[in-house]
Amino acid sequence: MLFGSFMDLLDATIVTVAAPAVARDLGAGDAQIQWTIAAYVLALGAGLITGGRLGDQYGRKRLFLIGMAGFMVTSALCALAAGPGMLIGMRAAQGLTAGIMVPQVFGIIRATFAPPERAKAFGAYGAVQGLASVAGPLLGGLLVDADLFGLGWRTIFWINVPVSVLALIIGAKVLPESRSASTARLDLLGAMLAASGILLILLPIIQTENWGWTWASYALLAAGTILLAVFLAYERRLTGRGKEPVFDPALLRIRAFAIGLGASVLFFGGIGSFFLTLSVYLQNGTGRTAWETGLVILPYALGSMITSGVGVALAARAGKALLITGSLTIAASQLVLWVIVEDGNDPGYRLLALALFIGGLGLGLAAPLLVNVVLAGVPGRNAGAVGGVLSTVNQIGGAIGIAVLGTAFFTTVTGTTTGTPGPADYSHALGIVLVASTALYVVAALVMLALPKTAAEQVDQ
Repeated sequence: MLFGSFMDLLDATIVTVAAPAVARDLGAGDAQIQWTIAAYVLALGAGLITGGRLGDQYGRKRLFLIGMAGFMVTSALCALAAGPGMLIGMRAAQGLTAGIMVPQVFGIIRATFAPPERAKAFGAYGAVQGLASVAGPLLGGLLVDADLFGLGWRTIFWINVPVSVLALIIGAKVLPESRSASTARLDLLGAMLAASGILLILLPIIQTENWGWTWASYALLAAGTILLAVFLAYERRLTGRGKEPVFDPALLRIRAFAIGLGASVLFFGGIGSFFLTLSVYLQNGTGRTAWETGLVILPYALGSMITSGVGVALAARAGKALLITGSLTIAASQLVLWVIVEDGNDPGYRLLALALFIGGLGLGLAAPLLVNVVLAGVPGRNAGAVGGVLSTVNQIGGAIGIAVLGTAFFTTVTGTTTGTPGPADYSHALGIVLVASTALYVVAALVMLALPKTAAEQVDQ
């Protein structure tokens, strides 16, 4: 199970460092690079709840192995991509297979381990997540620069194949089978309506540089909004008939969930776009290699690993305060980074590493706790549904951030010069992203102020 968790997070981060190499090799435009990352995140988010339901009904071991096999095949197809369109399509397929595989990890741990061992299993899961966050940028940079067998960036996908084969062999032998007693039918129509609505809204935003804002762009936005309204009406109708929808609109009446939803979109909206734009700035703007870019990003992952343990230990008694502190710490780091890059000169490794380390400290305080703090204010009967929806929204928030802030970055780079963009153009574009994301994290902290306190926090006061 840890193999699957590791590869999922690795593939969500490793591509950001390799993005400039992908663009050069495939002749991909800025929007296509955004889609290469956003397609995976969006498809993963769309598949998480449905994947969890499939595992509950048809067997978690079976679905985990099916998801792992699909992840292996789609990884190989990503590596074989002949052009940007094929890569984007295979990245979306890879995200869907991850959406089948990842939810089974939590289900198998809950169904297989007694409470004392379960805590150790989730501890191992957290450790692997931390390791993957460190390995992603470093491994991506190493593989791209090593150019093994002349494959270049394609090795970041080929590496999944032997690891998946090993995991499939071990999983088939040792994983126990488990399933839920519920026989509720899967809400496939609801899942399709939600994914289609979000896709229609993101499409004109990411394609702004190529399409501009025409009547067709506004029509797509309107169509996406209408589809999401239809989705909510359909889910409300399913609930009224006593069936299990993908998303129960009644959950929005739970204060902790409604506030947590807004905070999640704001918080995770800044993360994916930040690493994409930072990677492009470091390689195209300052001339660093992919490996050097990974080394610059490394302090962010290390800072996150340091504070995540503290955050988990203090979550019950100070979860809300830690969320706000973490969000404001990230905002401060983005502001510091803006100051040191805005003049157009390469600030050097030490200054970049310091700013990123501060951001990592904030991320470690807030990111692992957000779902748990929200769940603490939700009735137990709704915890499973709320946890699944929040995890999905985290992914969708990341995709929206890549669409909006990534588009702002690339549009600024190409719009500031009539020739080849220079270091100052990339610095200015990254500065716009940093200022915008600073505002996102400050607003997220203000929204978190409205979260209800946990029982432990109320006792302390």
